[in-house]
Amino acid sequence: MDAPPGQEDCLPFLRVAGYLEAMRLNAPRIIEANLDAGFLLISDLGTRLYLDELQGDSAAAASLYADAITALLTMQRRGTAFQSLLPPYDEALLRFELSLFHDWLCGTHLGLSFSASDEEAWQACCDLLTDNALYQPQVFVHRDYHSRNLMVSSENNPGILDFQDAVEGPLTYDLVSLLKDCYVRWPGEQVRQWALQFYQALDLSIREQVDELQFRRYFELMGVQRHLKAAGIFARLNHRDGKPGYLADIPRTLAYIVELGPQYEELQFLVQLIDQRVLPALADDS
Repeated sequence: MDAPPGQEDCLPFLRVAGYLEAMRLNAPRIIEANLDAGFLLISDLGTRLYLDELQGDSAAAASLYADAITALLTMQRRGTAFQSLLPPYDEALLRFELSLFHDWLCGTHLGLSFSASDEEAWQACCDLLTDNALYQPQVFVHRDYHSRNLMVSSENNPGILDFQDAVEGPLTYDLVSLLKDCYVRWPGEQVRQWALQFYQALDLSIREQVDELQFRRYFELMGVQRHLKAAGIFARLNHRDGKPGYLADIPRTLAYIVELGPQYEELQFLVQLIDQRVLPALADDS
């Protein structure tokens, strides 16, 4: 790994790699490190990306997701020993991430203006989504646990990458990243089955705090926060970093929010904003 110190800090990667190794999860091991030069020698997890495997053979999804869910449960259980050492996924960070959609996608990319009533409704949505995240049981959160950061491994599958931004945060965050992936989409009923599989495997102490109905609400609303953040980041990658390729992933990402409209009256402003203004503007822009 070559990460120039002026641009990247390798220390979080180094620390979290150690936590994951202690949990006996399959993440790159640090063989040698020179933090002053920004060089790490790490073990190789191969070339078989989850995303490529799933797109090439959708029949592999059942076993690959079963392994990823098992690894995630392990990360949360064994991660209790380390989660207090991570930065908190606090209100300031959650609200900043939501602002990425407002500022970078709606504003910078699409030039959409918000009226005073729009801003009020937007802030109400932000309040709802922030509270939903903060009220959940807090666990060890990878923060980018999806098909582009998981490797297919012959042993101890999956290999886990890109974990340096790990935080202590909401129970359902990594699960929704995995199951409502910005890069590959599965039928809603299949997602619900996988989410229920995860819930039923949670420790009884958590299930006594959070019943299945509450878990579903946590999961769905956590996805809204995640997808707004991701859509904003994709727009920022285009304008700030000169990486336009992610723009094509925005409609798939926002479609997850639109489909929740019939179930959540409190999301009506957001659903209408996306369905009637954002997605048409994206189509015109493409």
